[in-house]
Amino acid sequence: MEAWQAGGFGLYIHWPFCQAKCPYCDFNSHVAASIDQSRWAEAFLWNLDRLADETDGRILETVYFGGGTPSLMLPSTVDAILTKVRSRWRMVNDVEITLEANPSSVEVARFLGYRDAGVNRVSLGVQALNETDLKALGRLHSVFEARKAIEVAQSVFDRVSFDLIYARQNQSEEAWEAELRQALAIGTDHLSLYQLTVEEGTAFASRLAVGGLKGLPDEDLSVAMFEITQELTSAAGLPAYEVSNHARPGQESRHNLIYWNGGDYLGCGPGAHGRLSKDRFCLATAEMSQPGAWLSAVSRETPPEQPREKLSKTDRAEEMLMMGLRLTSGVDLSKIERLRGDAIHREKIQYFQDDRLLELAGNQLRTTASGRLVLNAILRDLLIS
Repeated sequence: MEAWQAGGFGLYIHWPFCQAKCPYCDFNSHVAASIDQSRWAEAFLWNLDRLADETDGRILETVYFGGGTPSLMLPSTVDAILTKVRSRWRMVNDVEITLEANPSSVEVARFLGYRDAGVNRVSLGVQALNETDLKALGRLHSVFEARKAIEVAQSVFDRVSFDLIYARQNQSEEAWEAELRQALAIGTDHLSLYQLTVEEGTAFASRLAVGGLKGLPDEDLSVAMFEITQELTSAAGLPAYEVSNHARPGQESRHNLIYWNGGDYLGCGPGAHGRLSKDRFCLATAEMSQPGAWLSAVSRETPPEQPREKLSKTDRAEEMLMMGLRLTSGVDLSKIERLRGDAIHREKIQYFQDDRLLELAGNQLRTTASGRLVLNAILRDLLIS
C-alpha cells in the first residue's frame, strides 16, 4: 500500500471571496464588488473534470469547501459542484462534505440549500465571544449573531464545528477560561482553538512592525492559555486530537486528518494546494492564486495551475513527519523511515524522550503534552539532515 492510501483521498475546493479582509488572515482571500456565480460555477466544473481525469478509479472520502467565505456561495453553485463531483468520482457511503461559513453570512434558507446539495458538516468562523475583540479581529458579526449562527447550523446539520482564536490582545487567563467555558456549553462536538499568530504579509504584521498591536501575551501567558485549553476541553469530553483541534471521539475532521496522515488531496480553485501521488512520486500542486487570472485561464480551458513540483522521498517523508506529529496519536516512524530510505536521527528522538517531550511506543512516535508546547522547536531539530 502506498503512503497516501493509508492517509486517504479528499478534495479541497477554494472559494476566494470574503466580505472583508480580516487583519490576521494570510489566506488567499479577496473582496469583490460583484461575483458572477454562474461563470464561477462553470469554471469549477471544468477544473473538476480535469482533476477527475487524473484520478480515475479513486474513491473520494471527503470534500471541503474552504476560503475565503464559502457561505457566500449560492446553494445552486454548491449543488452544481457536488453534482459534478458525484458524477466523476466514486464516493464512500459516509462521505464527509464540509463547508466553512461566517456568522454574518448565515441564514436558514441558505443552510437548508447547502444541506439539500449534500453538505453534511459546517465549520463556523466565530473567532471570539467578546464584542470588543470581534471588532479588533475585523469580524463583521456580533456575539449575538455568532450564537444565532451556531444555533441555526445545529438545527440543520448533525455535525457542526466552530473556531475561536485565543491569546488575543490584552486577554487574561481568566477571560479566556470564561470564554472557553461559554463555547463548550454551546454543545458542538468539534472546536478549533487557535493561538493568535501574526503572519507575514497581514495587516497585523504591518501594525506590529511600526509598534502597534499592543497587549499581545508573553510566552508564559500563552503557555498558560494553552494548558487551560487542554484541561477544559478534555474535561468536557472534547480532547485534543491535533494541536489546535478538539472533538468528541468519532467527530474529528476527516478531511483535515487526510492532510495530517499524509493522504492525497486535490486542490480546486484559485490558490488551492494539493498532493497527488502518481507513478510512485508525490506531486505538490498549486493553482494560480489571483482569482481573475484563474477564472480567465479556466474560461479559456487552459490548465490554471503553477508548475507542479515532484517532491523527493526525503521531502515527502519529512512533510509527513511534520504533519503527523501535530496529531496526539502521532505518526508511524517506520513508515516515515521506509519512505525516506534511512533512519530519522534516533539519537535526537532519544534526547527528546529523555526530556519527556516525545514518546515512542513500538513504531508510533508522538509528542507528550509538554512536547506539543514546543513542537516547532522539536521539528526544527529532527529535520536537520
